[in-house]
Amino acid sequence: MTRLDPKTGAEEHHLAIERTARYWTLGVAESAEEVWIVLHGYKQLARRFMRRFAAINDGRRFIVAPEALSRFYVSSSEGRHGVASVVGATWMTREDRMSEIRDYVAYLDRVAAHVDTLTGDVPLVVVGFSQGVATATRWAIHGETRPVRLVLWGDFSPPDLDLELAGVRLAAVDVVMVRGSKDAALSPRLAQEEAVRLEAAGIDYRTITYPGGHDIDEETLVRLSKEPR
Repeated sequence: MTRLDPKTGAEEHHLAIERTARYWTLGVAESAEEVWIVLHGYKQLARRFMRRFAAINDGRRFIVAPEALSRFYVSSSEGRHGVASVVGATWMTREDRMSEIRDYVAYLDRVAAHVDTLTGDVPLVVVGFSQGVATATRWAIHGETRPVRLVLWGDFSPPDLDLELAGVRLAAVDVVMVRGSKDAALSPRLAQEEAVRLEAAGIDYRTITYPGGHDIDEETLVRLSKEPR
């Protein structure tokens, strides 16, 4: 459907293009018994985010950290940005959001398909942290990839999910919510609203809490990595 800017009369258009995406890996693909695809949060880059998973790089798993397609300078300082300026990335914004969602779902499917050619058919664990929670959830529901475990760490699943489709796609998935007891980004009200939504959709999940804030807690991560799938 064509959209017009009411102020100028300009007409919106879309054009699919090819672009280069970046991802980082940890471990040896050929000997992996499982794959973990880990999705970073807002303002993070995949390389820096990957450091949090070094503790579970034990030779059994191949860890893949795709980087969000939109990078930006995190610093709010004015003027030119130099080599000291910190760069972050975001999975999406509210602007043209449906196109952004379709693009990152397709991108993550391509990453997973490529990784599968390297590792063979091994179980897949998907971890979304902070903003990556919404990304991971939408990917698991709308993408072609089938994880055995979906770990949603430090945020709530998006409230605009197609709950009927989610109930089907997540029926055989071990959905794990991981939340810090001191995470200021988490609201009890939003947690209750999420619980009502997921219960209505018949989506089973479990919650793991740890005494920390808005970050990947190493002890909790290691414990989770040792759980049977």
